[in-house]
Amino acid sequence: MKLAHNIEIRVFCKEQNNEEDIMKALKSLVPLDFDKDNFEFSCNNAELFEARKMKIYSVFIKKEKQTTKFLKNLFKALSDEQKELLYRQMDSRLDEKLHFYIRLDKQKLLDGEYVITDSGDCFHINICVAAYPHKREVAMAALEKMLEW
Repeated sequence: MKLAHNIEIRVFCKEQNNEEDIMKALKSLVPLDFDKDNFEFSCNNAELFEARKMKIYSVFIKKEKQTTKFLKNLFKALSDEQKELLYRQMDSRLDEKLHFYIRLDKQKLLDGEYVITDSGDCFHINICVAAYPHKREVAMAALEKMLEW
């Protein structure tokens, strides 16, 4: 059963961040072969105030096999407390287009720990939930299934 149409993961790498550590964490979060698997990966440069620079890494996954693999990896890595938090906040994290948003703390993920955060210093995850028919209650049921992993 298809659970997501696509998934986008974004992370900002600021000058003070170690780029290798960010890439290592991104690759552990996305359990796919960055060289062989066919998905969209990009790195864009951005300039901030006072001539500070930042890179924005983005991964876009749309194949069903890959989205399922990512979701299983993500939800199995979350603790029961983190899953319970997502369950309680499910309604506010799901928008009208049935996109489900999660933020993982960047510093914790660099240490291998999956922790939900509201902070901006994070890995942004946007899951376009597959719901047939395209209704909120169907999407909520699909999310509940994901949280059981």
